[in-house]
Amino acid sequence: MSVISSIRSQLAPIHPEGYPFIGAFAFVSLFLMWLWAPLGWLGVVLTLWCVYFFRDPIRVTPVREGIVVAPADGRISLVTNAIPPKELGLSDRPLPRVSIFMSVFDCHVNRAPVAGRIERIVYRAGAFLNADLDKASEDNERNCLIIASGGHRFGVVQIAGLVARRIVSFKREGETIGAGERFGLIRFGSRVDVYFPEGVKPLVAEGQTSLAGETVLADLTASDPGRTFRVQ
Repeated sequence: MSVISSIRSQLAPIHPEGYPFIGAFAFVSLFLMWLWAPLGWLGVVLTLWCVYFFRDPIRVTPVREGIVVAPADGRISLVTNAIPPKELGLSDRPLPRVSIFMSVFDCHVNRAPVAGRIERIVYRAGAFLNADLDKASEDNERNCLIIASGGHRFGVVQIAGLVARRIVSFKREGETIGAGERFGLIRFGSRVDVYFPEGVKPLVAEGQTSLAGETVLADLTASDPGRTFRVQ
């Protein structure tokens, strides 16, 4: 294996959505370098960050009926019961919800938490509050999906954050999707909420780090009474 091939094998692929931004950052960096070298080097650093931001690493998803995987990389910021957004038409009662906050250093490619059929996709314009705040679920720009899977319905909500200004969806209503399959992307710093069927007990805790398509959030077939956690 050549040195170049070895380096490529260690680097995550770049999602095509990122190419225009990477190109723009690189062009501005060249212009800044022409104006004043220190500014140009700052542009180079920002360009490398942009490449890192739009990475799209391969993930290994556990596949079994009942398993729900994380739809996003990041920090699990909330594990609670909450009423889903009205546009989902999911329930008017609080449902178990796990919220994952993505910083500008996390991978922002979102993946389906379960395999199933996309019943509904609803986009709603809104504010751009800090996505780490609980009220961001109600006030911020968002894109909502309902996935029907194994007799259950799951709500997945992409929420734009303080910096994010664009939610990108790769899927349409009526399409089938596999667990861990890419369904969207958010630029640049945001959050994803997952609403579970009533009675489901999440197997994660606030403060944990999740990997999209790999971290197991819940297991609908398990009789686990719930987990306890400790911080070390």
